[in-house]
Amino acid sequence: MLLSPKARLTYLAVILLSAGASVLLFEPQRLLSAGWPPQLSGAGAVLVFGLAYGVCTAALVPRPILNLAAGALFGTQAGFAAALGGTVLGAGLSFALGRALGQEALRPYVRGRWLRAADGQLSRHGFRSMLAIRLFPGMPFVVANYAAAVSRMRCLPFLLATALGSVPNTVAYVVAGSRATSPTSPAFLISTGFIVVSALVAAVVGWRKRHRLAGVAAPAAAPGQESKREPVPATAGTGASGG
Repeated sequence: MLLSPKARLTYLAVILLSAGASVLLFEPQRLLSAGWPPQLSGAGAVLVFGLAYGVCTAALVPRPILNLAAGALFGTQAGFAAALGGTVLGAGLSFALGRALGQEALRPYVRGRWLRAADGQLSRHGFRSMLAIRLFPGMPFVVANYAAAVSRMRCLPFLLATALGSVPNTVAYVVAGSRATSPTSPAFLISTGFIVVSALVAAVVGWRKRHRLAGVAAPAAAPGQESKREPVPATAGTGASGG
């Protein structure tokens, strides 16, 4: 009973609730104002930040805050390395938790039209679907992670699509964070403009994808419905002509 699908789903819920409570308690967003602990510096600080980034994203901390903090603390290059590494790590942690603790219990509930369409898209076209989700981040990061975990998508394409698709958005936020002290600089304006444009494009792509999924998920006519139609008697025409 302790290892049944429902029990494991309960463990996952407890983990996520505890992670959310820890985020509210420790407030990692204070890195933007308080800065990084002075005893950590250099490559070690970048590595520790990347590990903390991964754990925080798995604990439901919004990635934009962490990306801005990475740029503000370490600059563009080191901040991007820490942020992208933490992104892949956090996605992998969420995927592993969702696959191990939630997949068996949640798959029986994938019955709705939208859920079946999304599950089929991720299961059959996992890499390109996840790449599009990361490039046009309309779906929250953690939601995409657990949706992929519940589907039949494989782990390696998921991580590869996450790494490649997260590059543009991560660069934009890291550059914005590193140039936050000079908001009129070209780098800050370009990165901010990219963030706004990508959000608008994500909204448009999501709207169009919504209608496409609706068409894919539209249930075909059930075989029983066709059989309910009264067949035209084969003798109807011959009877009229014979009379």
